[in-house]
Amino acid sequence: MKEAAEDDLLATAAAWKRDGQDVAIATVIATWGSSPRQAGSQLIVDGEGHMLGSVSGGCVEGAVIREAMEVMADGRPRLLDFGITNEQAWEVGLACGGKLQVYVERVE
Repeated sequence: MKEAAEDDLLATAAAWKRDGQDVAIATVIATWGSSPRQAGSQLIVDGEGHMLGSVSGGCVEGAVIREAMEVMADGRPRLLDFGITNEQAWEVGLACGGKLQVYVERVE
């Protein structure tokens, strides 16, 4: 996954859409405690699974990408809540802990 400036992400999402791809954008809308990405961070995903950007630095990217694929399929946006205690974080190999909320929507 490559990090990119927000303008670059939106331009890339628009280009993918112009090329006939389904596209979804995931945006971090809130964080609490320790979080690897700040509110406003974005990840774009196309229908072939290409992605650019990041909403979590890897902690929850897989789950967000799966939800983005579903959003592209059914058109219904989703508000995702991710929270993990410090103990759970270490059990699954994540050092971030904290909580974040991610809004996923299809690009029309």
